[in-house]
Amino acid sequence: MSDSVRDKVIAIIAEQAVLEVSDVKMESTLEELGIDSLGLVESIFAIEEAFDIQVPFNANDPSESDFDISSVAAIVTAVEQLVADQRG
Repeated sequence: MSDSVRDKVIAIIAEQAVLEVSDVKMESTLEELGIDSLGLVESIFAIEEAFDIQVPFNANDPSESDFDISSVAAIVTAVEQLVADQRG
């Protein structure tokens, strides 16, 4: 499951950043990829839709969110956990 979650998340982020998937590295930050706050919100919506999960994200105050957006790897890890939690 991990690889497919990672691949889907990276594909979503790449689409939002208008980059090739190969340009999105696990250690990259969204800022480094050129994703602004609107792109972040759109990425979150796309992730929720792709995985049928509810992301605990506060778009008005991302720093207060339980969803770690510090890097692509952190986002992948958070999504993997939400998917695992949903499946019980």
